[in-house]
Amino acid sequence: MKSIAITAALACASGLFVQSSYAQNVDIKDAWARTSVQGQKASGAFMTLTAKEATRLVAVSTPVAGVAQVHEMKMDGDVMRMRALPDGLELPAGKPVALTPGGYHVMLMDLKAALPKDSTIPMTLVFKDAKGVESKLEVKLPVATTAPNGMAAHKH
Repeated sequence: MKSIAITAALACASGLFVQSSYAQNVDIKDAWARTSVQGQKASGAFMTLTAKEATRLVAVSTPVAGVAQVHEMKMDGDVMRMRALPDGLELPAGKPVALTPGGYHVMLMDLKAALPKDSTIPMTLVFKDAKGVESKLEVKLPVATTAPNGMAAHKH
């Protein structure tokens, strides 16, 4: 497998820890997961992804949820609809793509336990570049009730 230079940003100020056993070309900023309470079965994770080369976010997994998927929310007439992106999320070269409440986001379903504020959750992001080469990025997202560092709650 051809290696691509690691360029993942270590956003320590927002509590994001990045560990990569595979090379990839995506920077991650302002990452966080929303808190949940006991018995709640779903939550979301949010971040801004910037790829140096055109790529796709094709899969997400985490041990805290039975299912993790990349979703989009958009208006369909007068109805806001949410759906999984079966082909992944396109990340154009050099253009930040925001995953935010009300837009693209990572949906965490079938939560195995509550996600308490000020904890962290591990997550694996899987990317595929234009040549079809997959890379994985292991991250630890801080859990919070609102976006860190004043990040806008709704970016589209």
